[in-house]
Amino acid sequence: MKKKQALPRIGFLGTGWIGRHRMQAIQQSKEAEIAALADVCSETAQEAAKLVPGAAVVDSLDALLDLGLDAVVIATPSAGHCSQAVRSLERGLAVFCQKPLGRSTREAQMVVDAARAANRLLGVDFSYRFTDAIQKMYQLVSSGELGQVYAADLVFHNAYGPDKAWFYDAELSGGGCLMDLGSHLVDLALWFFGYPEVRSVSSSIFSGGERLKGGSGKVEDYATVSLILGNGNAVRLACSWNVSAGRDAVIETSFYGTKGGVCFKNVDGSFYDFVAERFRGTAAETIAVPPDDWGGRCAVAWARQLRLEGPGFDARAENLVQVAAVLDAAYGR
Repeated sequence: MKKKQALPRIGFLGTGWIGRHRMQAIQQSKEAEIAALADVCSETAQEAAKLVPGAAVVDSLDALLDLGLDAVVIATPSAGHCSQAVRSLERGLAVFCQKPLGRSTREAQMVVDAARAANRLLGVDFSYRFTDAIQKMYQLVSSGELGQVYAADLVFHNAYGPDKAWFYDAELSGGGCLMDLGSHLVDLALWFFGYPEVRSVSSSIFSGGERLKGGSGKVEDYATVSLILGNGNAVRLACSWNVSAGRDAVIETSFYGTKGGVCFKNVDGSFYDFVAERFRGTAAETIAVPPDDWGGRCAVAWARQLRLEGPGFDARAENLVQVAAVLDAAYGR
């Protein structure tokens, strides 16, 4: 009788809302065993442990690394991502990290270099890729059905701002709404276009309605960015916190080709419900509608790859550095 293969044993560093959500998604998928949890707040960790009976609860990354795990999911504030990911990789663990992977290109490169050197799987939670709407759009674009796709507009306006103080500290966060929301938009644009060379990046960044100057220590609450890609394709991005959007959020991604277009947009200001439409001239066809339980799919896909293909390095992680480089260029650094 064939012996059943053991599931990868995963630890979670950070068990706040998003950490718990990804933890439950992986647990329900049965792609891995949630073996251990760690959080600087013991109460938060104990609450999360109620969702995964049998998981060890420890108080630090060091303690997690001593448990002989196969992988770690990092869901902590941005300032810790680089060092926590590098330490985990150097100890032989695969890593799945919340975005941003690093606060700069240098930090992102350090993590990718560590993953390559350790030959370990590295993933980042760019979760919007895994919505049904975006997946269907991507299939249309990559199939050539829209002809030559040459332009994209991407928007993420949030009528609220983050509720944690560290988001507003440039040293801790690496940036404001562009780092928080715009990183998703940059990732989507580069992914759809196949990670081409980025020829130029220009931006306008504001804080409290005033143009933000480098070195001010402030973080932006409104940003627009224009990219010209190596093949001449044009990308426009816009994102904000605390904007008067007339609804909770405006989230839209559109790609335009010589034979049509596609658009992803949120429904009635929702952060979770999306539709996708295909355009032919003035005609629009709906190709995806809610409900769609997409939030944990990126984490589950990483866990599935870990289980089926093993913990080895995936060269697609190199693309994470290009996302960081575009953000750095937009910040003028």
